[in-house]
Amino acid sequence: MAVLPFQPTPFFANKNRAFWNLQLAGWLSVFVFRAVSGFAGGQELSFFVIILIEAITGFSVTLVLSTIYGKLITRRPLVTWGMTAIVLAIAVLVIASINAWVLSLTRPDSEASFTALLIGYMIFPMTLLGAWSALYYAINFFLQVEEQTDRMERLEAQATSAQLAMLRYQLNPHFLFNTLNSISTLVLLRQTEPANAMLTRLSSFLRHTLVSQPGSKVTVAQEVETLMLYLDIERMRFEERLRTEFRIDPDVRNACLPAMLLQPLVENAIKYAVSAQEEGAQISLSAQLVGNRLRVAVSDTGPGLPQPGEPLTLLAAMPGGGKAVSTGVGLANIRDRLAQAYGDEHKFEIRNPPEGGFTVIIEIPFEESEEAARAEAAISQQPHRNPQPALAEASQLANGTNA
Repeated sequence: MAVLPFQPTPFFANKNRAFWNLQLAGWLSVFVFRAVSGFAGGQELSFFVIILIEAITGFSVTLVLSTIYGKLITRRPLVTWGMTAIVLAIAVLVIASINAWVLSLTRPDSEASFTALLIGYMIFPMTLLGAWSALYYAINFFLQVEEQTDRMERLEAQATSAQLAMLRYQLNPHFLFNTLNSISTLVLLRQTEPANAMLTRLSSFLRHTLVSQPGSKVTVAQEVETLMLYLDIERMRFEERLRTEFRIDPDVRNACLPAMLLQPLVENAIKYAVSAQEEGAQISLSAQLVGNRLRVAVSDTGPGLPQPGEPLTLLAAMPGGGKAVSTGVGLANIRDRLAQAYGDEHKFEIRNPPEGGFTVIIEIPFEESEEAARAEAAISQQPHRNPQPALAEASQLANGTNA
């Protein structure tokens, strides 16, 4: 038998319904408490009529008070509390007058005057309405604070989403310009086949970068696939000067990380290592599980970090003795995205290995994609299939494509 998921609804999710529930339950409790006390004290039947009228009167008067308090709660504190005291005093006087009048009708032989009955009946409604008013304001102030907190959280979420969108869509215009310029050159040289291949790869790469929502996460396998598309485009420009090496631990293929997190690192490596050297460079990407954290490292065999005394920007020797200066926008972009996604739970390190080159190491909490893990587990349970196509199919399922 299927069990429907149970999601408890907060009591104050519907404020109107919550008010009526509390109102009915509260005044019914007052009537029951007074009736039990009267029954235990051996009161006459007329006493129960009196307390029933008291409960009905209190119920009706507090309905009027809720309307007045609803207008006063948004005013300045001095106006709110001053008018509340006046309205509360009038309400107590009204209830006490009605109760005294009812008592004088049901017990005409009573020797107490109407004024004495009025004064005697003011204590109980004053206590009761005072407690009711305090509870009304307390609940409504609590709901206002909750509402403001929710509004602030929504605004912060929107601001974070907007910032992530800005960071995500900072595609390097130089990359697009160089790629389109290369395609234009191939067309002018009538090399339609490589031009078409390059254009196809560019469209696939842009589709990967723009389809996913800002702030979304992808698996390491999906991120590597996007990098492959990007590197295929750049490899058509640099040919054998661009060499790559990927070392992806099978345990982290389904680990989650922010989409398009690694592309700026690879782009920096191409710009300041491959492009800056006549012999080109090798770009290496490794991903492994270290404890309960995912460690990703991107390194290149370029000039590396600046020497002591040089400006704190990435310097790369250009052919002919020149130097290319990096503004560090790509690295700052990644730092901001990691801070938005993980707060203090991430590590971002820049290293200059003794053997040369430049290395960036990122560590984030290990978070496995449930969908990709289930897809790969389902395929691995089929014993008569070749494992390599199975892994490819798992990657396709994780990417949402057909096998």
